Amino acid sequence: MSETLLLVLALIIAIGVVAILVLLLRPRAPVADPAAEQRIAELKGHVQSLQQTVHQRLDAVTQNLGESMKTSTKNTTDHLQQLHARLAVIDSAQKNITNLATQVNSLQNVLANKQSRGAFGQAQLEAIISDALPKGAFEFQHTLSNKTRPDCAIFMPESGPLIIDAKFPLEAMTAWRGTTTEDERKQAVQRVKQDILKHVADIADKYLIPGETQDIALMFIPSESVYADLHESFDDVVQRAHRARVMIVSPTLMVMAIQVIKQVRKDAQMREAADQIRDEVGHMMKDVGLLGERVRKLQGHFGQTTKDIEDILTSAGRIEKRATKIEDLEFDGDEQKSADIISAPIRKLEAGE
Repeated sequence: MSETLLLVLALIIAIGVVAILVLLLRPRAPVADPAAEQRIAELKGHVQSLQQTVHQRLDAVTQNLGESMKTSTKNTTDHLQQLHARLAVIDSAQKNITNLATQVNSLQNVLANKQSRGAFGQAQLEAIISDALPKGAFEFQHTLSNKTRPDCAIFMPESGPLIIDAKFPLEAMTAWRGTTTEDERKQAVQRVKQDILKHVADIADKYLIPGETQDIALMFIPSESVYADLHESFDDVVQRAHRARVMIVSPTLMVMAIQVIKQVRKDAQMREAADQIRDEVGHMMKDVGLLGERVRKLQGHFGQTTKDIEDILTSAGRIEKRATKIEDLEFDGDEQKSADIISAPIRKLEAGE
């Protein structure tokens, strides 16, 4: 574009020069000098040639400028279309980000409210237990003898139920994560320890009933990251909870605990059915003995049948041998002699020889 503009400026300057020359060479009063007239005529010829050259160059520049404008317009249009497509993608991403921010805010609102957070944890706990254990093996909001109602009670064989609490004091952990100074951190640490240990004490007082429930209870934390922070930075709190017979579990550990409980229940059911299994095995052994006896009888029948077949084959062989002897006899024309010869073997056969 810069070369084109320079060329246009040069042509404009040339046109101006030509215009000045035309003004200078316009017809005046006749001059008597022939040489001057000849020079004027030559100058007019040069001016006309220069005008023709300028017009040709101007036409070429105009054509090039038009083609350049078309190319620039096409490129600009393509870039605008690409920009429009990218803006559409950005707009879609912005909508997704807005929706995600709305969901995050909703989750934050849920976790900020104690009742909503308790309902969220209980819903997650119910989903884990309902997927793993059969109906009748657990009960949500089970009422104990002291009129308390834990979030979940899993009925264990030959003993009381295992109590699970799905509430957790998250405010202290959130404040501890958001600390920026050392003083704020110390205060947040004290608050975390105080809140968690108080909740552990409440679980032990309400849900550990001698002779009615299991000796331990579970405190369910519906967040793996919170569980990891608790074990990493507050190990003393976890140990004190263990000594209070309250086990802190995350969703992953809860799934593993449910699988262990499921296997314990299965073993208990197998022990309960041991007598029935023993009776069924006894009946099965009797049936096996009866089957063996009948097989032996069938084997005896097959043996007798085999002996009878062998006797029949022996008799048939004897008959074949005697028939062969009869066929081998020679006849010399004496009918009586032939008759005696034929009747002799028959008599021997009748005599049993």
